[in-house]
Amino acid sequence: MPSRREALLGGAAVAFLGQGVRAQALLGDDGLYRQPWFLESFLELASDLQEAAAQGKRFAILWELKGCPACKRTHLVNFSDPAIVAFVRERFEILQLNIIGAREVTDFDGETLPEKRLAEKYGVRGTPTFQFFPESAAPLKGRAPQEREVARAEGYLEPAAFKRLFAYVAERAYEREGLDAFLKTQG
Repeated sequence: MPSRREALLGGAAVAFLGQGVRAQALLGDDGLYRQPWFLESFLELASDLQEAAAQGKRFAILWELKGCPACKRTHLVNFSDPAIVAFVRERFEILQLNIIGAREVTDFDGETLPEKRLAEKYGVRGTPTFQFFPESAAPLKGRAPQEREVARAEGYLEPAAFKRLFAYVAERAYEREGLDAFLKTQG
């Protein structure tokens, strides 16, 4: 439950209590909710992936859109669960991008383009969308954009399935089965 101070801020900061840990989603000037632990980036994907790998983590992109109810729910429900946050933060670096944004991003192949064009290049059409990439950027340069991902999830996932999505990538289960099959067997 938000504090009186948070309620007076008009939604600029939404905080939840859970299991003695305080998780916080911040509403940015761009209208997107953001986790304070998300990756701060120069928007160079190969470098972001390399830095994540150097920390023993996997690299993921989260595509969102201002006013997206499923995006908001991802932040206010899934990312307010301390167990989910701990699991994800320990294993992943997440770069948040705006599906209609104008910030310049340098793709794995060296092409620099606005967020909106990058989303189009990868066929990202809905939000939220999570893209997960392999542990190294080296083999990605010669591949088509959609062949660079090891996994993709579109739309809102309930908390248990959401955590299993991240486990799927962390455990490299994509090497033996598809995401849908994994989610069904890991219930």
